[in-house]
Formats: sequence, structure tokens, C-alpha cells
Amino acid sequence: MEVKKRNKVSAVFLYVSLLAFILFVVYTLYINKEVLYTAHDRSEFIFGATFFHTLMSKPFGLMQYVGAWLTQLFYHPALGAGALVAIWTLVFLVGAKAFHLKGNTSALMLLPITCLLTSIIDLGYWIYIFSIRGYWFSQSLGYLAMLLLLWAARCTPRKWHLAWYLLGFCFYPLLGWFALLFVLCLVLAEKPTWRELTGLVVLVFAAAIWRALLYSNQNPDDVMMAGFPRFVTPVDSSGRLSIPFWVLGAVSVLIALYGWFMAKREATQTKLMWFVPVLSAIVGIVFVSSLMFRNQNYTDEMRMIRHAEADNWQEVLHMAEENKQPTQTMVMLKNIALMNEGGLLDRSFKLGNPGVDVYNPDSLHIGLLNIASPLVYYNYGKMNYAIRLCYENAVATGFSPFYMKLLSRCACATGEEKLAERCNTLLHHNMFYANWQPSPITKTVSELHNSFTDELNGVENNSERFIIDSFSHSTDTVSKAASEQALFYSMIRCDSGRFWAALRKYVKMNPDAKFPLHAQEAYIMYMDKSPEEKPIMLPVEQAVYDRYKKFWETLENYVKRGMKAEEISEKMRSQWKDTYWYYNIFGRKAI
Repeated sequence: MEVKKRNKVSAVFLYVSLLAFILFVVYTLYINKEVLYTAHDRSEFIFGATFFHTLMSKPFGLMQYVGAWLTQLFYHPALGAGALVAIWTLVFLVGAKAFHLKGNTSALMLLPITCLLTSIIDLGYWIYIFSIRGYWFSQSLGYLAMLLLLWAARCTPRKWHLAWYLLGFCFYPLLGWFALLFVLCLVLAEKPTWRELTGLVVLVFAAAIWRALLYSNQNPDDVMMAGFPRFVTPVDSSGRLSIPFWVLGAVSVLIALYGWFMAKREATQTKLMWFVPVLSAIVGIVFVSSLMFRNQNYTDEMRMIRHAEADNWQEVLHMAEENKQPTQTMVMLKNIALMNEGGLLDRSFKLGNPGVDVYNPDSLHIGLLNIASPLVYYNYGKMNYAIRLCYENAVATGFSPFYMKLLSRCACATGEEKLAERCNTLLHHNMFYANWQPSPITKTVSELHNSFTDELNGVENNSERFIIDSFSHSTDTVSKAASEQALFYSMIRCDSGRFWAALRKYVKMNPDAKFPLHAQEAYIMYMDKSPEEKPIMLPVEQAVYDRYKKFWETLENYVKRGMKAEEISEKMRSQWKDTYWYYNIFGRKAI
């Protein structure tokens, strides 16, 4: 009777812990839905033999190929997340069988799932620059395959284990570093004999043999750990992102030892193992929460880019209104949205133009150039720059849907029909882009493309500075949209000389238009501080002029008190941050 009662209590602990962990996984995937969509948008899968053979030319390539195909499912984040959860469910069930975990001890398989979950939500801005094909599914698939092998091996008589060690050698091209993990777990799951220990030695030499036979292009340092994710670029590296995989390997080895140890103590297992599910769930939740990349601007940027790709500028503006500390990428997209929806010179500084730095714990060399420059260039009519950047980034990280769609749109805008057809054909092999067609070029983008030079005359390292300089110096424009951009970016540049030239052109191109609010603010300030010898006389609203005088009086009073610029900026922010004057004095930063 007492045993039955204890079993019921243990079962309650198990099911409650599993339910809590499942709900946590669902919640975590839900709040990262924009990350999952971006994973599909920035991941390469190209239908055809070339892409397949490229991946198959290295160990673990098949897993990466299947993983790259499955990543397409993140086009609908819920669908892709469902596929991941299905794989992890199999990991739990197969792992319990492979490690001979019974009852409450089966909850230990939550720990490997924890590592796999963490690995897809801790990337941060590496999502834009890393080049591991099929990353989002390949590790889960490789681990599941390893568990299936382990389960099959442990279902056979002990005398066949040496054959399984040798089979691990054969599976090295398929499983990469998981082949090593398979042999380690099989050796440690039961008390090994000296003969069986030779299996580990066999695999150590196996990788080198395979490399000599088939993988001469493999870096010797990667021989044993082929397929193990490493986050390295020519200028950046991160050991932090490899932590989940090191922990995954360590946990698997410990579970193998634990299963062998507890098999000798079934009575103790029954009495004391009620806490294993609770502890496993808590450790898993804490581990994921501590390593998950959490930053509101990070996901808001992704959502803004998604809407900008679809030319949904109203939603971009809606997000800009809600975000009080946007990054520079968000600021650029907001200004493009105002250009398309109207009100650039009336609302831009109200919504804020200084962009904060991205949250970047790895100190990556990343910015607008990596995140959204091709999209920005396209919408400003600089097609050649957009095409060049698409190719440069795609060569480094893969020809993902994001770059293929932009290449197609740019090609249509410039009349390069063969390039557009090639990109569309590749996209149509993607399961969710079978009927995709590039949106027609808008009137504004066409005007800008025809108004400014698009000749490639150098390599820019800072897209924002390049756009500001190129537009603020282009005052000989012949279109309304272009004259607005020239005036706006001369104000962003805080260059009085360029402002006066751009203002004259703007007034000439828009003789009947209302004098925009922020242009009035800049006009009053430059008339006061940097007037022309023969100034252009324009009417301004009295309320704007009165507010300018009050702004300057307030600023001078703070300066007389001996306050520092940072203190003055903070005190004046709430009342004046929506003006061009505040931006000019406090908001602009070196670019």
C-alpha cells in the first residue's frame, strides 16, 4: 500500500514537472517568434545538386542539409517551432530508452532538450553574420540520430558492442562529433571491458582516416569535432555560444554514468528519485533563462525589417511611435516609412533620430551594414549598392530568402531580367515562395533612383554615414522626393552650408507646399547662428519662433550655472526632445 502511494506521488511530481517545462518551452518559443522568422529569412537552402554536394563534402553535411531544408518551416514560426518540439519529444522518449531511464529518472532527458533549446535563442546578433548551414535543426537531428544508435546498440547482446564501436567509425561522415558522443555514451553506459575501451581509440583514429580518404578540405583542428558549432568570423568570435553544446555532451555522458549507477540501486531509485523531475525542470528553466538573448530592440528590429520587406510602412511607423530608444537601423527604417507615408520633415525629429547602440554582449562588429543596409539602399534608389551588398553578405552567410528577394527587386528596378529570373527561379523552389513575385518599384524609389548617381565609387564601411553624405551633397536634384531627402539629410548632418543650398532647391521644387515644421526649426536656428550673406526669406509660424527663443534661454541658463552637457541634455530632454534644436545640440553623434 505504501509503495503504491509513493508511486502515485512520484508520478504526480513527474507529470507536473514535465507540464511546467513544456509550458516554459512553448512560452520561450512564442516570445522568440520573430527570431524564428528571421532564422528562415537569413538561412540558405538552395534546391539543386550544387548545394547538396557542397554540404556533403564535409562530415555532418547530411544533417546540415536536412536542417537547412527544415529551416524553411520558420516562414510560419509556429510550424517550425512545432517541428522542433516534435524532434525534442522524440529525443525525450528515445533518450529514456537509450539510457535505460525508468520512472522519474526519465526526466533527466529534459537537460539535453534544455541545451538544444538554448542553442537557438542565445544567438543575438550572430544571427545576421554566422554561416553555419542548417544550424537551427541540424544539432537536434544529430543528437536524435545518436540516441537512436545508442538505443539500438544497447538492445543487442553485450558481445556485439565492439561491432557497434566500429559502426561508430562508419557513421562519422553522417554524425560528425555525435559519433564520438555515441561511442563515449556506449562505453560509459555499462562497465566497459578493456576490449570495449579500444572502441574509443578506434574512433579517435577513425576521424583522421576519414579525413585522409574523403575530407581533405577539412581543417585538421576540426577532425574530431566535425559539425560542432563554432562561432568565428575573420573579425569576431564567441565561446559563449558554444556553451550549450559542451553542456549537451557533458550531460549526455553524466546521464550514461547515472543510468549505470542507478541500475545497481533500484530500491533507492524508487524511494528517493521523486525529486529528479523537479530538479531537472528547475535546472532547465534556469539554464535557458540565464543564457537567452533578451532585448526588446533586437526583436523590434526584426519585426520592422519584416514589415519593411513587405512595404508595410504604416506598421513600421506604428512600431517607431511605440519604441522610445530605437537603434540606428530602426531610425533609418522609420525615416524611409515617413518618406513613403508623408511627413518626413514634420515628424521625424518628434519620433527621434539619435539611435542607440545595439545590445551586444559579444562586442560584435555589427551594425546597419549587416542588419538591413541592402534593404535601406533599395528604398533610397541606390540599386547598385544594394546589389553589391547582397552579394557580399550572401557570399559570407548564404544566399538566403532575404538577399534573394532583394536581388530580384533590384534587378527588376534596373531592368536586369536575367538576374531577376535567376533569383525568382531559386526562390520558387522554396516551399513557401512558390508563387512569389517581386513587388513593383514604387514612384518614390523610382524618383530617387533616377535623381541620384548610383555609380559604385568605393567601398563604404558605414552605410549610415554614406547615405547622409551622399544625399546631403546632392542639391542639384530634379524631383520633389529627392529634394526632400537632400534637405532632410543636410539637417541630419548639421551642416548649415548644405542646408541653405538644399532649402533653396526644396522651395523651388515645392513652391506651393507648406513649410514643414522641422524645416522651420532648422531655418530659424541657422538664420540666428549661421545666416547666409543673402539669406532666403521664408515665413515661419510665430509659435515655432517663440519656442526657439525659450529653448535657447533655457539652454543659456543651464550653461551659466556651470552644468555639464550631459546634465543639461537630461534636464531638457522631456520638453525639447521633439525639436530639431535638441537634436542639433545634444542628439547627433559622430558617425
